[in-house]
Amino acid sequence: MSGPQACIVAGTHSGCGKTSVTLGLMAALVRRGMRVQGFKAGPDFIDPGHHQAVTGRVSHNLDGWMTDRSTVRAIFDRAVASCSGAVVEGVMGLYDGFSGTSDAGSAAQLARWLDLPVILVVDARSMARSAAAVVRGFADFDSGIRLAGVVFNRVGSPRHREILEQAMGELGDVPLLGCLDREEGLTPPSRHLGLLTAGEWDWNRQRTDALADWVERGIDLDALLERWPHLEVSIPAPEAPVVPRVRIGLARDRAFCFYYEENLRLLRQAGADLVPFSPLHDDRLPENLDGLYLGGGYPEVYGEALSSNAAMRTAIRNFSEQGRPVYGECGGFMYLARELTDQDGTTRAMAGVFDVACVMQSRFAALGYREVRTVASTLLGPAGTVVRGHEFHYSRTEGENPDADSVYSVTDRRGPNATCRGWGINRTLGSYAHLHFGASPQVAKYFVAACREARDGK
Repeated sequence: MSGPQACIVAGTHSGCGKTSVTLGLMAALVRRGMRVQGFKAGPDFIDPGHHQAVTGRVSHNLDGWMTDRSTVRAIFDRAVASCSGAVVEGVMGLYDGFSGTSDAGSAAQLARWLDLPVILVVDARSMARSAAAVVRGFADFDSGIRLAGVVFNRVGSPRHREILEQAMGELGDVPLLGCLDREEGLTPPSRHLGLLTAGEWDWNRQRTDALADWVERGIDLDALLERWPHLEVSIPAPEAPVVPRVRIGLARDRAFCFYYEENLRLLRQAGADLVPFSPLHDDRLPENLDGLYLGGGYPEVYGEALSSNAAMRTAIRNFSEQGRPVYGECGGFMYLARELTDQDGTTRAMAGVFDVACVMQSRFAALGYREVRTVASTLLGPAGTVVRGHEFHYSRTEGENPDADSVYSVTDRRGPNATCRGWGINRTLGSYAHLHFGASPQVAKYFVAACREARDGK
């Protein structure tokens, strides 16, 4: 029996249309009856949600800087074992990753690690023969990358298409897989941090069919699939069922939806029963919780509703003050702050666990990979625990919160980073950094153990 077919959809740069091509390709393959598994290269949370909406399968992040090669391989193999096709969406440009001298974290690195062909998406607006020069540069930059071919996006007319086909004919060794027309409104609009999330965009049949039609008009899918290899997947041994030992409340609604799926899997494997709840809509926490996990998202967009839900804010503050473990990342940390000021200048009360204010700005305040080393014992492990992650947000903090401890030492590609902090108070840990537990799997075990010890009065 043949294994699943797979490829990477990469771009020349952010904004070239690779997300639209990825989603359109997924929609077309699903419509043909394939079981399609999505992946996202890099740390982005938003695109995987759209993959899931289109394919019906949870999409997974693959990141070669935050996690090592064996972890990437294991995440990939577990997910593709039960599918017939897999599409990995790239990050930024094909070769972009951790730095200007390393391809760590890039789509190119994943192409080598997973031995996958690459479909290169090129935005052909305002280009003719020069588009072939761009393709030649990408094809020759790294001989270890296997280009399955090129898709030109935002092609303006039949004449434009003809010129692009002529130009690609001069290259000879890089197939032109198709030309996609300019068409607006196929995918969600953007705002700060990226696209609208899948929960805010109605992925109905009409929209997925429109995407699939767009791809099938411009790409010969039968010819494309002939270029995709059938993978030999090393199917991981089934994980032994774990009897849950603790109940961890998982904030999950439109305001809090940024989680690495691997984090949740590792928590479950460590013995956590993850119980979803909504800080937006629920007026109380689920019963018998031993800990809370507040992921990232858009608390600034839903600030009025979060602030108006005083019962939930009070419940979470009381939970923390009772010494029960609470972990908040980025948006979750902002919700744990005293107050949040949105981009219109409106300030609203938040949970008040940390005595700091979070203030939105007009441009991002931080962006990039982070390596965190704890300088004190936290929910994540003893002092000296190292975890890798990513930071991307538009808000800054104001105030020092003298009752909270600074528990992170952080480095980025330039060296020490004093602005990314970890705040600890009671048994609550908050930070702007999104951490990938796959980088240090013992973190999930330690978090679960901390919840159990707090429940048992240790």
